[in-house]
Amino acid sequence: MIITDFGDLIGARMQSEHRTLAARWFERLLDLVPVDAREVFPTESLLDHVPALIVEISHYLRQPEDEAIASNTAILEKAGELGALRHAQRASLHQVLREYHLLGGVLVSFVLDELQRSDVSASAAEAVRLVSRLHQAVDVLSQATVEAFVGLYNRTIADQAERLEQLTRMAAHEWRQPLGVLQFGVRVLRRPDVDPQVTDRTLASVERSVEHLVDLTRKLETMARVRSPGDNAVVQTVSVTTIAQEAARQLREMADARGVRISVSEDMPTLTVDVGRLELAFVNLLSNAIKYSDPDKAERHVEVNAVADDECVRVEVRDNGIGIPEAAVATIFERFTRAHTNHSDLLHIGGIGLGLSIVDDCVRSMRGRIEARSVEGQGSSFIMTLPAAESVHLK
Repeated sequence: MIITDFGDLIGARMQSEHRTLAARWFERLLDLVPVDAREVFPTESLLDHVPALIVEISHYLRQPEDEAIASNTAILEKAGELGALRHAQRASLHQVLREYHLLGGVLVSFVLDELQRSDVSASAAEAVRLVSRLHQAVDVLSQATVEAFVGLYNRTIADQAERLEQLTRMAAHEWRQPLGVLQFGVRVLRRPDVDPQVTDRTLASVERSVEHLVDLTRKLETMARVRSPGDNAVVQTVSVTTIAQEAARQLREMADARGVRISVSEDMPTLTVDVGRLELAFVNLLSNAIKYSDPDKAERHVEVNAVADDECVRVEVRDNGIGIPEAAVATIFERFTRAHTNHSDLLHIGGIGLGLSIVDDCVRSMRGRIEARSVEGQGSSFIMTLPAAESVHLK
């Protein structure tokens, strides 16, 4: 390696020490924001981002004219990915800026340390120019991260406003019918000359309407909680079997009433996961399987099993119910979508089409994905693919 000037020397040494500098930045960050390391870098691949940024800064210090950092698309994309990650982690813009402030401080301290022990003498002007270039490089990368963060934040605000408007319209529509029944029922029951049979039928209608309103309110509350930025996840290492069995226990009475057997595999693997969201996903999937069981089949069942590899766990909830029309499979995870409106009267099934949307939200929040497979008349299968574990090790 040929060193031609002070900037070349410092850049070369920074490049050789880039992982040590990244570790130093990471330690100071965790001191400033006391969170689990995996919350900063949830996957191994993201660990290379900050070291890569430091390497690019070192290149810029060595050759500021030939390799302008502002025109390096690849490194700006990495900086943007950090912005997307911090947005997904619900960090604040202040935290993002603070992280770059810490990075700049670590790198300036490194330059000052090198000034004390460098074999190459540098004038005050050279040192000032070098530190200025360092700050310029950090600023360029910080701007790329912030632009990605703010762009996603603005998009989130717009999406939330659209969802709120849609939710308001849906709630008003869904509440109108049962409230109308309640108003009519009150008027009927106030009449002194009401026939006892009419009273019984009216009370039954009122009871169904109240149950519908309670169910609607509970589902809307659940949906709001899943999407709430302030929702505190309880992340634990648990057996999938334990969570699935608890969900099945909650639905045992409903399953017995419809003659559905729930079978949960005893030897499913463990996950490091948000327990509440996984249980909520199971409850909604099992509830759907029970509601849409096939009354014409002598044996009705829903089965839960899972397989694992080094990176993920695939959890399958499979039933032999009425199945989903092929044309509806692609849209069943959308909010307020119901695939079986033509079967509802026959099966006495209510609902507003939020169950599978809640499942999708839960799975996404756990950094997983869900897919559905179904054959109408034979049954359906829902597969959740979830990360088995998440760990962080600075290299």
